[in-house]
Amino acid sequence: MIPFPKKKVPRRVAREQLEILESLYPHAVTALNYRNEFELLVAVILSAQCTDARVNMTTPALFARYPTPQKLAAADQADVEQMIKSCGFFRMKSRNIIAAARDLADRYGGRVPSEREELESLAGVGRKTASVVLAAAFKGEALAVDTHVFRVSHRLGITLGTTPRHVEQDLTALLPPSKWGDASHWLILHGRQVCKAPTPRCPQCALRSLCPTPKIIARMGRS
Repeated sequence: MIPFPKKKVPRRVAREQLEILESLYPHAVTALNYRNEFELLVAVILSAQCTDARVNMTTPALFARYPTPQKLAAADQADVEQMIKSCGFFRMKSRNIIAAARDLADRYGGRVPSEREELESLAGVGRKTASVVLAAAFKGEALAVDTHVFRVSHRLGITLGTTPRHVEQDLTALLPPSKWGDASHWLILHGRQVCKAPTPRCPQCALRSLCPTPKIIARMGRS
């Protein structure tokens, strides 16, 4: 495993890195398919420890059968489990999406709330999920930290944070709020395409001259 840098890069370098990522991925958006806020919320809950591609294969049938919070709230859990089984952790996720749908139907009239505190009060919705929904569905000022954002921002030396919240704070301090949501997608796409786990493709990386990780890899005797 390649260790993360032990020292942050200067703020000007971190900002330059993010500017380059913005130029590389100017049209970056979530890879999850959805038609409304409810579908996005469910898809993000299902995406925990699962690929977006797998979620996108699963949700069309799920939403065809349960197109509204009211219908999903009344669903039989065993039926939902069967439909989402390929997403992993299907028992917990089925409980969560049914409970979240029930919350939406009972407390919000079937509407997905646009405030963080209300979103995070829903079953199965933590800070990351709320941030994705806020940024993608409501164009809100939110930066979601998933495994790619965590890994890439560490490898670039932007953060030394040990928690997603700490990483979020370091990233948001470098960017205007209007770019927080987009920045998540820049880092996610770079993590999927170039800064891969476990081994980054440093020779092909546009950030290699600004990034401390290639030097770490060289000291380890790896190419």
